[in-house]
This record gives sequence, C-alpha cells and structure tokens, in this order.
Amino acid sequence: MTDIQDWIAICEVKARYCRFMDTKQWDAWRELFTEDYELDVSEAGGPPPIKGRTEALEMAMSFVVPAITVHQVHFPEITINGDTAEGIWAMQDRVVFGPQGPSLSGFGHYRDRFRRLDGVWKISASKLTRLHVDIVAIG
Repeated sequence: MTDIQDWIAICEVKARYCRFMDTKQWDAWRELFTEDYELDVSEAGGPPPIKGRTEALEMAMSFVVPAITVHQVHFPEITINGDTAEGIWAMQDRVVFGPQGPSLSGFGHYRDRFRRLDGVWKISASKLTRLHVDIVAIG
C-alpha cells in the first residue's frame, strides 16, 4: 500500500468507529480494535486509562448503549510509520440520555494509534480530550 492508500484506510477506520458506535453495531465496532487496545478518557471526565479491548469497550458501551449518540471527526492529522500510525482528529459529539435525561455536546480531540494487522488497520489506542462541553437538562 502507498501512504495515501494507508491514509485513506485509516480515515475509513475512524469513520466506521463513529458510524458503528452511533448505529449500535457492536460486533462490527469491536472488530475495529486490537486485542491490546488502550482507552484513555480520563481528561474528558472518565475513569483512569483502561487496557484491553474487552474491558475498554465494556466501559465505553456502558456509557453509550442507553444513549442516542452522534460522533463526528474532522481534519485528520495522520503520521504513518510502516505498520503503525498516529492520528489526531478534531471531534464533536452529541449524547442524549433518553427523553427525560440530559444531553451533552462536546468538542475536543481524539488522539489515536493504529496498527496494521494482516493487512488491516485497527485502532490500538485512543485518548479523548475535551475543550468544551455543553450540558442541557431535558424534562
């Protein structure tokens, strides 16, 4: 693969990350990550960093399964080094916690690491930081 093909493939992995999460396609979402995936949402108000795909995804799903979510990522900055890559994405998300729950709109960045396994790019680590969050009480 050329760098541009890798760059596009990495962008598609991140796009699928957003779409599969928002459409609740959990089996497909799970396949986007390496087994040793690391998730760090500590600076975005979440728990300390979590290592291991199963543990990290269970924590993330506990937050988003009951909610309506919309995730958008923009302006990727991707550095590719052979079978590994790093990316920074400007992000915006909207999370609505049911008809009587609050909703939040957040703005910030994803910092991701990727690894190519058997010719397929996967997310090996993610760190979410937020610059601003709006919380609206509903009901």
